[in-house]
Amino acid sequence: MQKLLVIDDEPNIRFSVAQVFKQQGLRVLEAATAEEGLRLAADEAPDVVLLDIRLHGASGLDVFQELRKQDPKCLAIFITGYSTADTAIEAMKLGGFDYLVKPFDAEHLRSVVKQALDISRLVHVPAVVDQISRETEMSDRLIGSGPAMQGVCKQIGRVAAQEVNVLILGESGTGKELVARALFQHSHRNQAPFLAINCAAIPESLLESELFGHERGAFTGAERCRIGKFEQCNGGTLFLDEVGDMAPGTQAKILRMLQEGQFQRIGGNEILTADVRVIAATNQNLEEQIETGRFRKDLYYRLRGVTLHLPPLRERREDIAELAHYFLFRFNRQLGTTVQSISEEALDLLQTYHWPGNVRELQSVIRESLIVSVGPTILPGFLPAEIRRAPTADLSTTEPETEMSQLPVEGNDLSNLVQQVEVALAEDKRGIYRLALDEFDRWLVPRALKQAAGNQALTAEILGISRPTLRAKLRSLNLAIHKTVASAVTPKPPAGGES
Repeated sequence: MQKLLVIDDEPNIRFSVAQVFKQQGLRVLEAATAEEGLRLAADEAPDVVLLDIRLHGASGLDVFQELRKQDPKCLAIFITGYSTADTAIEAMKLGGFDYLVKPFDAEHLRSVVKQALDISRLVHVPAVVDQISRETEMSDRLIGSGPAMQGVCKQIGRVAAQEVNVLILGESGTGKELVARALFQHSHRNQAPFLAINCAAIPESLLESELFGHERGAFTGAERCRIGKFEQCNGGTLFLDEVGDMAPGTQAKILRMLQEGQFQRIGGNEILTADVRVIAATNQNLEEQIETGRFRKDLYYRLRGVTLHLPPLRERREDIAELAHYFLFRFNRQLGTTVQSISEEALDLLQTYHWPGNVRELQSVIRESLIVSVGPTILPGFLPAEIRRAPTADLSTTEPETEMSQLPVEGNDLSNLVQQVEVALAEDKRGIYRLALDEFDRWLVPRALKQAAGNQALTAEILGISRPTLRAKLRSLNLAIHKTVASAVTPKPPAGGES
């Protein structure tokens, strides 16, 4: 359970905060003095501190500096009863997360504290591990011992310590936030602030203010000066999620910030500076957006100091069993369930499903299965209907995916593949290795099936792969066994095993 420490000498404030979070699954710690607050912070290691600027006999700034000595990653939200908030602004320049003016609205308090708790989790929880352990199963982490994810982890290790911006590309649900966290935690800036902002979740009119801040009176409703994320994050790392959804005007201001390290608050004339490493992520094709004029080419190259590509789950099926068991252990503790394993038949279904929602969808599936499971094992009947009914597609009615047809092997002949690869290289296409492997599989797998007369166990043995991997290939290639075997001229009888 996450902890919120409230340091305020007004009993009514402490009581009000405790009431606001009473039903939120959050443990609220209370301190009436600076000394008591520092002691609780040392003993309890709170995730977020709600800190009054003016304590009886002490300054909130001094308390904040002591908190930072105890924990350099401490996140503090300042409380002030003065609308000018000059002291709070100074505190935020030193690394504070945000500040609230008394009296504050309960919903606004919940929103700000939730954001701070999310950031605290990003900063403190390790993101890269070599193996699963039950002692640490509650942490979000990058899971996968297959070659695709091991390659990603190696890239993180090479890039994290470099002072370059990073662009993370990948479909929704592949774990881009976890990669950003890992890059931060293994960088030289890991003791400095780390902040994240979802560019798609904030209205265009507010995003610029969130990033760069605004002066009091800059626009209707700007009743106080606000420090933006770049200013708060000076010396640290800023994670811009869904950067492809950013408006052109905001793109121009971020470009200036990245080029010159300078910016202005909305409605202000003062030139401010900040030293910030930017990690950006998107599930969109930025090169296509550049061609259509929706994304600036110069900003793209500024963000793309190094590019990391996260593979979708359907391209790392060897990790599905490991991920599924990790989520099993993790949600057992959260939900109070006692399921111990996943049956082989259920794992087969998980490994042959196409996972449009990637790892996030797998996580949801395991959670739902645990809730409805009866007994110690997840059986196929406990999986959601869309997983159970995912059939092998029929070539006579299903067209191959567009992406997989970019390197066609005509007439089931490999002689044309090399030429197609050369053309793709000349045209500077992306993902050629995966496309070439797909086309080779499209040529080889049907022949192995014919050789084994449709016997899956024998086909997997011929290819030297597992049966779940074979089934995944059959689905991704849109191969129906009966259609493939029926086209064989002289099929050999099965050598045994299950078909």
